[in-house]
Amino acid sequence: MVIMSMSSSPAFLPVLERIADEIERTPGRGRPADYIPALAACDPRSFGMAVAELDGTVHGVGDWRQPFSTQSITKVFTLALDLGREGDELWEHVGREPSGNPFNSLVQLEYENGIPRNPFINAGALVVTDRLQTRSGDAAGELLAFLRAESGNPGLDFDKGVAASESQHGDRNAALAHFMASYGNIDNDIPVLLDQYFRQCSVAASCADLALATTFLARHGIRADGSRLLTRSQAKQVNAVMLTCGTYDAAGDFAYRVGLPGKSGVGGGIIAVVPGRCAICVWSPGLDERGNSVAGVAALDRFTTLTGLSVF
Repeated sequence: MVIMSMSSSPAFLPVLERIADEIERTPGRGRPADYIPALAACDPRSFGMAVAELDGTVHGVGDWRQPFSTQSITKVFTLALDLGREGDELWEHVGREPSGNPFNSLVQLEYENGIPRNPFINAGALVVTDRLQTRSGDAAGELLAFLRAESGNPGLDFDKGVAASESQHGDRNAALAHFMASYGNIDNDIPVLLDQYFRQCSVAASCADLALATTFLARHGIRADGSRLLTRSQAKQVNAVMLTCGTYDAAGDFAYRVGLPGKSGVGGGIIAVVPGRCAICVWSPGLDERGNSVAGVAALDRFTTLTGLSVF
């Protein structure tokens, strides 16, 4: 077993190659999300993984440069962009607690007067996107510009087909938005908000792109150009909410197995953060029953085991 101490300089590529080999020999990869045609067509045995160090060095294996649908992963970046603008006022409109319910559930909203449990369930992400829209005038455009800058990839873009599919199957999200608006927790017109939200979720990016874009959280809030997006305390807040709420209603199991702040998406991607060291992105489109990549969780489990890099 290759164990690395926190004080050593990790050689990431041999670890990633070992993980990719183990994943390749593992049967049972789950099933792609089937409610979006572009996702349903993905090969569940596809696998890519990338690690971005704080200086921008990236190591990768497998399909690490193949773009995929980011889906809910983008919720981390819109949260950071809005939190950096309005600070603690945001937390008056969205909570920081695990939901214990499916990511698109309406149940808790009525009990809790239109305040979503956390920013990563759909209701919470709609609130964050709404608030970023109010402050920027184009929440999805703000997100895309951020991802392009942090990844160094000006070619990143929305996938119009995925956005259209999201819109066609968006009745539950519309219901969530209207319900929260009835409590005064949505500012923008619902059609505008939904368009922004569906575009946000449709961004296509690779493991390399997303690992690089996530390193600002490993740098405690500092962007690739050296400017500060979040205070150190705010970066800690985002990482904490990722750890407790970032993998739908499997966050406890993810923390137990992986031990890192992480955020998954139903496109099969997962980002994870080792504060002060690196950011990771893994992609494999086969999902478990709770919407997380089967191979992705297994790969991150092996990564923290082999390297000893964890927040615990």
